[in-house]
Amino acid sequence: MENILTTVNVDKQYGDVKVLDHISIDVPRGSIYGLLGPNGAGKTTLIRIINQITAPDSGEIQFTGRRMQRDDIAQIGYLPEERGLYRKMKVGEQVLYLARLKGLSSAEAHRQIDIWFEKFGIQSWWNRKVEELSKGMQQKVQFITTVMHRPTLLILDEPFSGFDPINADMLKNEILQLREQGATILLSTHNMASVEEMCDHISLIHKSCCILQGEVMKIRHEYKSGEYELCFKGDGAALAEALKADGYRITDLKQNKQNICITVHVHPGSGNELLAKAISLVKIISFNEILPSMNDIFKFKVSGLNFREGQSHEPET
Repeated sequence: MENILTTVNVDKQYGDVKVLDHISIDVPRGSIYGLLGPNGAGKTTLIRIINQITAPDSGEIQFTGRRMQRDDIAQIGYLPEERGLYRKMKVGEQVLYLARLKGLSSAEAHRQIDIWFEKFGIQSWWNRKVEELSKGMQQKVQFITTVMHRPTLLILDEPFSGFDPINADMLKNEILQLREQGATILLSTHNMASVEEMCDHISLIHKSCCILQGEVMKIRHEYKSGEYELCFKGDGAALAEALKADGYRITDLKQNKQNICITVHVHPGSGNELLAKAISLVKIISFNEILPSMNDIFKFKVSGLNFREGQSHEPET
């Protein structure tokens, strides 16, 4: 798959502090790429380097397969974590002004503004000053200014900050639609649920280094613990005793009015045997492998704690 953006061994240091240490990432065209890490990891510095706001000490940024040029910035839409709207300016005038700065004609700018204001239900905001808007409302305006010139690469730094769940879902849907229309999105967020839902690939930066990288589903499979959830109707105590007698370890049990669900640690290759044993004793409703969440993996990689037991954990081989 063609990469629209590549960083090659990017280094950045401020005084005695190493902010980025040989950071290399490949962002495939048409993907949503998650840039993850705790506060202070270096994510925003890398984003500022990509946007040519600051320069790396060493390394290279490539765009569409060649060294990035200053003119390439016109193809990028950047939503910074720290918002940058003019607070005293009216919303409509500000969006029109920023659209013209990004190269849209007056007629095209008005057309795009009409489209996006209607999508976000903010047609009545034209004459309102930015300072009169809530943080979430300002976020809508700034998102529009980021995307209305139809950039090929969108860089979104904590785009869901300040949004309630309904508006966050609306923004997710717009981002996914932009991807479907051909845009590539570099997404920096602490919202791991959004990472699982939206991202194709991720890089996790911690203490200036990239400590995890790859496709989201492959990473989740790599860090799986061999646990399955078995839901059934029948005698839960008898099944539990039978499984324990065969050497299976039950790590959780839940019961509601309809079903009993147990979490069982299954040795590699023994899932069919467990299922056969269960079928002989109870009525099976479902049998599913449990994959760790990206939130669990993030916490493990940053803190070194096991997902459930607080112990060091390595992915299965």
